[in-house]
Amino acid sequence: MASLLSFIARNRQIFSPTELPKSRDALKFGIMGAADIAETALIKPAKTHPGVIVQSVAARDKQKATEYAKRNSIPQVHDSYEAMLDDPAITAIYIPLPVSHHCEWTLKAISKGKHVLVEKPSVASATEAEALFNSPLLTAPNAPIVLESLHYVFQPAWRFFLTLIDKPNVERVVSVAKVPAYLVPKTSSQRRYETGGGSLLNIGMYPMSVLREVMGAEPESCTRCVAKPAPAPNEKVDESAEATFAFSGGRTGEIVCGISGGALSLPTFNVSVVHKEVAVVALEDLPSGVKLAPGQKLYRIRRVVLSNFMMTAMWHRIDIQDEFIIRQAEQVVKRWTTKESRKIYTFRDAGTDEPGEPHWTSFRYQLEQFVNRVHGRKGADWVSGEYSLAQAKMVDMAYEKCGLPVRRTSSFVQAL
Repeated sequence: MASLLSFIARNRQIFSPTELPKSRDALKFGIMGAADIAETALIKPAKTHPGVIVQSVAARDKQKATEYAKRNSIPQVHDSYEAMLDDPAITAIYIPLPVSHHCEWTLKAISKGKHVLVEKPSVASATEAEALFNSPLLTAPNAPIVLESLHYVFQPAWRFFLTLIDKPNVERVVSVAKVPAYLVPKTSSQRRYETGGGSLLNIGMYPMSVLREVMGAEPESCTRCVAKPAPAPNEKVDESAEATFAFSGGRTGEIVCGISGGALSLPTFNVSVVHKEVAVVALEDLPSGVKLAPGQKLYRIRRVVLSNFMMTAMWHRIDIQDEFIIRQAEQVVKRWTTKESRKIYTFRDAGTDEPGEPHWTSFRYQLEQFVNRVHGRKGADWVSGEYSLAQAKMVDMAYEKCGLPVRRTSSFVQAL
């Protein structure tokens, strides 16, 4: 009963956060485009952050922007994206535009000295990633901050999950990210090639990033990729895909992604990590009560599963299964399995003294670190430009393997 009550209370605060008073040096955000995702990714998280004010919105259709501002209690509407960038009162820009416009408007924003939080994927291709993240604008003194919104990496549960992984001895990782079709309607830019559509580039970014995080390395190759194209005339867009990547040391990573799940299906964001069999040699790593006779050796095979890695504040579970084997002269003396489940809603739950509340979503933790970086405070978690560039290369690798074209580089970037 206590668990159910905490679940209800936590989710009530997630969806109806209490707004805190704002600090004098709060960042004033402008939202570029009247996108639904902004409410979850910025507007609600900003309510509980004293250092963030959602000040303005601009859209191609000003009437749409005005209605959006009224609906979300945003005090200002700019006439255009350009007007927003020219406003000295706006210190940061959030970009949830179609992917095909991300690189262009991020470059334009940083050229005006604005900090940028850009929705993932930050770019449509590795070519765009090179143009953005290697831009001299980001290496100049006092350069603006740019963050690609791979928000799941900022969660306490994710950081704790990684502490359970022995990266060099991982054998296989399987990461799944799928959503029902009704969450990505037919009119969505994610379903059109011209606007950067495709499951691999969009929702597939998450499981591909998961592989890199768990392995602590970049993939050496994509050994298999099978994609299901959308019906004509959108056959360049993948509705779902499965891909396998090879990592150093014989390690294998697999992803499953899709934006066209059935009407009765639920969003699924899971990751499973299986380790190789390794010898347990340190005394402090021996399970409680285990004593080895002369000539005996203890081995362990670990499997760790994180269910709902994307939205851990709503609900998640980390399952740890360790299979132990005692051998003597290659003969199995004893074999047993231990199981444990953990839930980590704050850094305090993981034994770390860092800010956080059980109702903070991944986006709220991300916003915390974005503001910290703007003010010169570096936290433990971040998505660097180098990270985003490597991520874009991995996506291109998958498209090349499955035979679909790499997403189109924008004319703005081609003209640079």
